Amino acid sequence: MPNNMESCKVLISAYACKPNTGSEPGVGWNMARELVKHYEVWVITREDNRSAIEAELAAKPVPRLHVIYYDLPYWLRWWKQGQRGVHLHYYLWQIGAYFVAQKLHHEFGFDLVHHVTYGRYCAPSFLALLPVPFIWGPVGGGESAPDSFWHDFSLRGKIYEILRDLSCWIGERDPFVRLTVQRSAIAIVATPETSARLISLGAKRIETIFGQTGINQQELAQIEKNPVLAIDTPIRFASIGRLLHWKGFHLGLRAFAQANLEKSEYWIIGDGPERQRLESLASELGIANQVQFCGEMPREKALSTLGQCHALVHPSLHDFSPTICLEAMAAGRPVICLDLGGPATQVTQDTGLKIPAYTPDQAVSGLAEAMTHLAKNAELRLRMGQAGQKRVSETYGWETKGQFLTKLYQEVLNQQ
Repeated sequence: MPNNMESCKVLISAYACKPNTGSEPGVGWNMARELVKHYEVWVITREDNRSAIEAELAAKPVPRLHVIYYDLPYWLRWWKQGQRGVHLHYYLWQIGAYFVAQKLHHEFGFDLVHHVTYGRYCAPSFLALLPVPFIWGPVGGGESAPDSFWHDFSLRGKIYEILRDLSCWIGERDPFVRLTVQRSAIAIVATPETSARLISLGAKRIETIFGQTGINQQELAQIEKNPVLAIDTPIRFASIGRLLHWKGFHLGLRAFAQANLEKSEYWIIGDGPERQRLESLASELGIANQVQFCGEMPREKALSTLGQCHALVHPSLHDFSPTICLEAMAAGRPVICLDLGGPATQVTQDTGLKIPAYTPDQAVSGLAEAMTHLAKNAELRLRMGQAGQKRVSETYGWETKGQFLTKLYQEVLNQQ
């Protein structure tokens, strides 16, 4: 190990890595940006991310950050279209990335390797095979929708859940996944569900981080500019995300109908395969005139629209680490969510309302009660909003995550 920590060389695997975005691409980029404050960092990512990264680095150079772009040859990726085939592409990409990393290691001699994105506990990282300490994560995917909620899913949704469970079952038996677990000096998780899966696979050391995603200071300052809505403004709820069955927006609609709040509105921001089904459900429930399907929006516009709402409703059934809950708290908006997965770790009793999820009817009733409670208590909304801003600033800033990772790096390197 180098005497000077700043002379340490770190290799990061970030399949998803893109500036000024949320979700996994934002995770890859922001982690690299934080770690380069303490180490010299190389990042292996996909060619698809080149234009966005190079434009960002041209405008804001980052010394000691080296980005290596790699993708599979066309004959091995022609079938991948958007999210279709992404898991197979990711698996094959990891194999190719290992050979790229091997050459880089021979040239530069890395002190530590860290696999950042994608963070799936049931998919391997072949960079664990390099002869240097390996850190894995944050990883997720151990979360699952309770069986009782499958009844509400469309046929397409049920097939998705079956295939998802099957992929986890197969992944847990993949010798390369087990090798990744065994060779990880530290596996970082964000939810207890994934921690339990890694324990069963024999992880040597597991560390819990507060969510995979985060908010940087620039984003926080921008989001916090959202105005405090007037007390006498009719209550308006928002849900933001891809319209997928497991996001639970159908539960939100049923709860909104059950709450039956006068002059209230529910804005759904996003698009996806469940949109027509959700629009039909709103009509069946007799709330179509109160529900606005806003469609997909650029991130900045979506956050601005969120600022026109009083609370976020995020009834997801197996989210790993949703950025939107953090963005809502940063905007001073309370969050209503189910007590499942990532949102359950992000939201506290001071920043929102977490609803147990035993059955769909029970969850809908709980969500409806939460909506009614917030609608009738403006002071509570304000107090929760302020607490949310404080929590995001203190716990979910990328600077805080960078310090957490730096501490882990130092522990691992000191053992060498």
